[in-house]
Amino acid sequence: MGSVRWAFRCGSWTPTRSEWLYAARCIQREEKDRIGQFMFAKDAKSAMAGRLLLRRLVCDRMGVPWSEIRLERSPRGKPYLAAPLKVSPDSGPEPWTWSFNLSHQGDYAVLAAERGMQVGVDVMKTTMPGSSSVLEFFRIMTRQFTEYEWSVIQSAGLERQQLGAFYRHWALKESFIKAIGTGLGFNLQRAEFHLSSQPITQDRALRQTKMHLDEEEEEDWIFEESLLDADHHVAVALGPPDKAGAGPAPSTLPPPATFTLLSFSDLIGLASPLTEEDPAYWDSFERKAEAPERQTDTHSYK
Repeated sequence: MGSVRWAFRCGSWTPTRSEWLYAARCIQREEKDRIGQFMFAKDAKSAMAGRLLLRRLVCDRMGVPWSEIRLERSPRGKPYLAAPLKVSPDSGPEPWTWSFNLSHQGDYAVLAAERGMQVGVDVMKTTMPGSSSVLEFFRIMTRQFTEYEWSVIQSAGLERQQLGAFYRHWALKESFIKAIGTGLGFNLQRAEFHLSSQPITQDRALRQTKMHLDEEEEEDWIFEESLLDADHHVAVALGPPDKAGAGPAPSTLPPPATFTLLSFSDLIGLASPLTEEDPAYWDSFERKAEAPERQTDTHSYK
């Protein structure tokens, strides 16, 4: 199979001591140290889930043994698979034909992967602004959207519906810039989205939304949209390969699939420990869990 759409509900995950310490043993030491620097348990859980999702993908779909997986980050922070030491002879397609991306915000961590295409994913939770009115929040964000997009957002209905339309557009834009790896230097008004007239739901994923880039409709990019639940929009951007050796883009894609919700047991089902147990890592996590949560910002944690 050439498509993967996985989600893990971090918000309701309350790891036990043994779960947290085992998870920490199953990721690379530098990633464990990085996760240990987060101030809040929510962020640490999301980041941990993201690393486990990536490693399960590489092990399960690319055939790289867990202990041989080496994930590194681009200068812009996008994870990628460094040269594996060995690949299972019956693993199927080469690892280099896959592209993958993560997002974690709100209550979920999500992973999208595709063979032979660029991929970017973004999840956004519809939340009321914490320190301003919806009108003031929209005023602050004015430059991130085109006039046409604002007309769609502001005509969506009541404030809650307008916020839903806002976060839907935001997830689409983020999925695109994550797929191309441009980062904060990209002018979001260059990418204008024309939404499908069909409502997005939890039961199915849609591919009808179109992107206009620099006022021209982009034929090479496909956008999938679905809901994880009533409050969480998720968007997946799929584009042509961006590097030599990535393989040709699929001539036909399978029908879009909704995200499969994984359990913690699923995340570690193929895992093997890479380091010794570190009891102090649990003590640190417990202190984070006792710290007061802060208001989630607009950007998803990458």
